Amino acid sequence: MMVSSQAGASAPKPQANGDEPPVVFETVGQLRKYVLNRPQKLNALDTPMLKLLRPYVEDWSRSQLSKILVGQGVGRAFCAGGDVAGVVELAADEKTRPEAIDFFKREFELDYLLAAVAQVYVAVMDGITMGGGVGLAANAPFRIATENTLFAMPETKIGYSPDVGATFFLSRLDGEIGTYLGLTGESIKGRDVYELGLATHFIPSRRIPALLERLASLDRASYEVVDSTIEECSQEREPGEPPCTFISKLRTVLDSVFSHNSVEEIIADLKQVHESHEDASIRKWAEESLAALDLRSPTSLKVALLALRKGRTATLHGALQNELNIATAYCSGASPDFKTGVTSVLVTKTKERPAWSPSTVAEVRDSDIAAKFFGQYSPQNGTAPSLELPKDVDVELGKTNEPMRFALPTEQEIHQMVAGSHRSSGSTGLTKEELVQKFVSLRKGKTGVREKVVDVVERKCVEELDKASGKKYLKWKGH
Repeated sequence: MMVSSQAGASAPKPQANGDEPPVVFETVGQLRKYVLNRPQKLNALDTPMLKLLRPYVEDWSRSQLSKILVGQGVGRAFCAGGDVAGVVELAADEKTRPEAIDFFKREFELDYLLAAVAQVYVAVMDGITMGGGVGLAANAPFRIATENTLFAMPETKIGYSPDVGATFFLSRLDGEIGTYLGLTGESIKGRDVYELGLATHFIPSRRIPALLERLASLDRASYEVVDSTIEECSQEREPGEPPCTFISKLRTVLDSVFSHNSVEEIIADLKQVHESHEDASIRKWAEESLAALDLRSPTSLKVALLALRKGRTATLHGALQNELNIATAYCSGASPDFKTGVTSVLVTKTKERPAWSPSTVAEVRDSDIAAKFFGQYSPQNGTAPSLELPKDVDVELGKTNEPMRFALPTEQEIHQMVAGSHRSSGSTGLTKEELVQKFVSLRKGKTGVREKVVDVVERKCVEELDKASGKKYLKWKGH
């Protein structure tokens, strides 16, 4: 069922009628909008929703009339993920297992289509945004966080592995914050989602309706115009508002601990930090991280880490195909933990640690992980399906997909500016304030730029005094 409406671009309202379609589609001027409409399920994606969304997205991507697509959710969630309880039930029966695998295939194909469209796509993450919801938003050029945003990739909690392109986008965040989020499954909130690069803008929730009305009335919907229109609705950090959770010394420790390529080494480093770090708050963070990892499926931790490392050099299409291979492995019984985790966490909702098998990280053999999840199931072996996309869709997504283009500057971009290899670098070195002003100018006064650049400089740079000028020029550590 597809509903088209000429209603205004205001925030969606929860639907009390159980007969309402699970996805509502609206057209307002040159703006099209899909609204996920299962508030009682926190807009969790199921197969009927995916079947509604794909033809709509394909049609919009080819339209010459509608220039902007907006994604929203009804109620307190944008989208809390995929409806995996039903998927696990299907996977348990060999006769219906293909339907379970087909759910993941449809979901990942939709994620790719949303990333590949050439028109402007704005994902409004005003509420819970987890798992499948992250996949709908992560590669959009414009991703809006609000004070209501609760972001997580919690798959290791249910004995599964980060998917929906997470092995691609998490592995491209600054430092190792993506590894931390992918392994622990911990959530981040509000402005942190923006400042860590998972959103491109932070806007108070109350301003979303007015923003959508402005977008719908734009004469020109270029990327630059849309960016400035959204930024005009942003809000600076208020006095008394806490700083980003992961900055300064904690961020340095996190990046070091989660840089390892084995779960065992990550856990060992966390234990050392917990036992001996001079800062009590960092010792507490290490203790909490250890407790989180202990609750997760040991098999999932190893699958997730290897998938994230492979995702660093994969295209988005390649990462999604790898994730589909992994999903096929889980659905086919490569580990009992997917069923165990979903049953414990989502169905019976027990408080105890699920009965993972194997029960400890030490018992999980790396050779088994490589064979079962990264070798046995693939289209080449005829044991997993291939992603199927329209012939006119770019499967490489090179320069056409730049999800960080309108976000805060990345560490890599700041490094390039300090090193003189950035396209906007001058012929001389830069002081800290000159570097800040460079990025304030490049990002046209974007909220949070100064704070981001200063934090990166303090962690990654040293200042060297030039005796002739008396200025302190920046140099990247280790170079």
